[in-house]
Amino acid sequence: MQVSVESTSALERRMTIGVPAERIETEVTKRLQQTARRAKVPGFRPGKVPMSVIRQRYEDSARQEALGDLIQSTFYEAIVEQKLNPAGAPAVEPKAFEKGKDLEYVATFEVFPEFQVGGLDSIAIERLQADVSDADVDNMLEILRKQNTRFEAAERAAENGDQLNIDFVGKIDGEAFAGGSAKGTQLVLGSGRMIPGFEDALVGVKAGEERVINPTFPADYQNLELAGKTAEFTITVNSVSAPQLPELNDEFFAQFGVKEGGLEGFRAEVRKNMQRELRQAIKSKVKNQVMEGLLTANPVDVPKALISNEVDRLRVQAVQQFGGNIKPDQLPAELFEEQAKRRVVLGLIVAEVVKQFELKPDDARVRELIEEMASAYQEPEQVVAWYYKNDQQLNEVRSVVLEEQVVDTVLQKAKVTDKAVSYEEAVKPAEAPQAA
Repeated sequence: MQVSVESTSALERRMTIGVPAERIETEVTKRLQQTARRAKVPGFRPGKVPMSVIRQRYEDSARQEALGDLIQSTFYEAIVEQKLNPAGAPAVEPKAFEKGKDLEYVATFEVFPEFQVGGLDSIAIERLQADVSDADVDNMLEILRKQNTRFEAAERAAENGDQLNIDFVGKIDGEAFAGGSAKGTQLVLGSGRMIPGFEDALVGVKAGEERVINPTFPADYQNLELAGKTAEFTITVNSVSAPQLPELNDEFFAQFGVKEGGLEGFRAEVRKNMQRELRQAIKSKVKNQVMEGLLTANPVDVPKALISNEVDRLRVQAVQQFGGNIKPDQLPAELFEEQAKRRVVLGLIVAEVVKQFELKPDDARVRELIEEMASAYQEPEQVVAWYYKNDQQLNEVRSVVLEEQVVDTVLQKAKVTDKAVSYEEAVKPAEAPQAA
C-alpha cells in the first residue's frame, strides 16, 4: 500500500492511497467464495454452483462491496502509519480504478490541532471572598416569605403590591388589536408586567370599578405594529387583594423540610444552603475567569467538522428547550457557530491541560462533591449510594472534578488576587462571556 500526504491548510490533509490489485482480487474472491456457499441458483444444489457461474452473477456486487470495505480499512491503516488524528470523517474521491489494476483514491480530512497550552502565568484572576452574615440570613428569610405571599380580598382602594383580577379591552384608533384584550387576568401592581403607565393608572381603583386609561407602547416594543402608539384600555376591576406574608412558624418551616428546631433550626438550615450557594458562586466565577484566560492565552485553529458537530448538538438542545414542531436542522447554523466554536476551543484546551499535566480525577474529591450534592436531600446516604451504583452519573461527576483540577492547576501559575465583597455581590450572576 502506497501513501502520500499533503497539507492543504493548517488542519486539512489530502492523503493519496494506492491499494495493490492483488489485495483487491483477494478480497473479491473471498466474498465470492462466501456467496458460493449460500447462493441458490436454478439447476444447482446449494454449495455446488461452479465458481464461473458465481462470478458471472455476483462479481460486480462483490467487487463494489470489497472496494468499499478496502477504502475504510486502508484509510485507517494509513492514518495509523502516518500518525494522523482525524477530526471527522474523510471526503473520499477515487482517482483511478480499473479491473485488474491498482486502486488509487484521495481522502481529504481535518486533523486535531497539535499545540502546547501556555501563558498560564499571564492569566489574571480575581477571587472573591465573602461570608454569610446574620443580616444576609434575615434578608433571605424575607425573600422566602415574599415568595410565599398569599393574597386576601381587601375592601379598600388598590395599592402597589396588591393583586387585581381584571378584564380589559384595548383599542387603537377605535379598533381592537390582537392580544389587547383578556378576561380574569391576575395582575400585581408594580410588577412591571404590563406596558409603562398601565399599572400606575390602576393604583387607587376599587373592586367593581371600571376605568379607562391611555398608556403608550414603548418605541422599541417587540410588536412593531404597536410600537410608539397610544392605546385606550377599558378595564373592569373584578377584585382587589392585599398581600399577606406568612408568619415564621413551624408550618412555614415545614414547607422547606425543617420540622425541628423552630426558628433557630430554620435559620441554621437557610444559612447552610446560602453558604453552599456562596461556595458554588465563587467557584463558578473563578472557573469562568480561568477559561477566559486560557482562551485568550491560547489561540487555537479549530477543525470545521468539530464546530459542525457542536452546532448540531446546540440545535438539538434548542429544540428540546423551546419545543415546537421545528426540526433541529431547520434552525440556521449561524445562530450557534460562535458558541459552538467557543465550546470546541475550550474542550481542546482543557483536554490538553489534562494531558500536559497528567491529571486524573481525584477519588477523594469525587466523593466530597457527591456528598455535598447529596446534603441538599433528606436522605443523603441514599443519594451517595445511587451515584456509586450508576456509572454514567459517576463519570459525569468525575468529569466535573477533573475540570476543577484543571482550574486548580491554572490557579497555581496564574496571578490571583483576593477581593472581599458582600454575600449579595458574590452570588450575583456574572456577565455572560463573549464568544471566542
